[in-house]
Amino acid sequence: MCIRDSLYGDDNMKYEIKGAPLPVVVCEVEENETLITEKGSMCWMSENMKMETTTNGGIGKAFGRMFSGEAMFQNRYTAKGKEGMIAFASSFPGDILAFEISPENEMIVQKSGFLASEEGVNLSVFFQKKFSAGLFGGEGFIMQKLSGNGIAFVEFDGHIETYELEKGETMIIDTGYLAAMSGSCSIEIQSVPGIKNKFLGGEGLFNTKITGPGKIYLQTMPISSVANSIRPFIPTGN
Repeated sequence: MCIRDSLYGDDNMKYEIKGAPLPVVVCEVEENETLITEKGSMCWMSENMKMETTTNGGIGKAFGRMFSGEAMFQNRYTAKGKEGMIAFASSFPGDILAFEISPENEMIVQKSGFLASEEGVNLSVFFQKKFSAGLFGGEGFIMQKLSGNGIAFVEFDGHIETYELEKGETMIIDTGYLAAMSGSCSIEIQSVPGIKNKFLGGEGLFNTKITGPGKIYLQTMPISSVANSIRPFIPTGN
């Protein structure tokens, strides 16, 4: 479940997402409560938040995170002595969404999309079923799987559009625009049909096919597309 409200509380962690299009999530952390994040995501915090760098699951999981585009090591921030506050900022213009992760609501998100989470959330690598197709499919090959229990914050590039797919319903997406999907969805990298379409269409060689049931989250400004747009204007001379 994606939590759209900016403030979420009661028996759960309280937080606020604000500042679009350069968003930040500010979390209120109970005493002895721990949040996990990637290197460089924390932007400010109260004095009583204590940091510990860890592999968070051993060397095997650390290498798996590195392969999916994340850092090998994660930082754990724990509120000591009293309630604390910590903020995590997005690294690119876009949006931050909060997902309530559970065994019934696992999420697959884009490489490097994970921002922070409660310590009950597990981060692992997610592969395409067809290795060769995924390998040539670019951004869609390796994604991240969020499982376990707790709230996870994920950063996306640009505006987010959400669609609910029924069982067996499919959508074709230009590779890179898929930001996240429910764990119940299936994904397949497909070659664009036709020689002329491949080399004259200007849309790339591969598309991503998503099949429901579940939700998909599509982003309007993949960072790879931005990089390709500005590359011609970057000086390359000696």
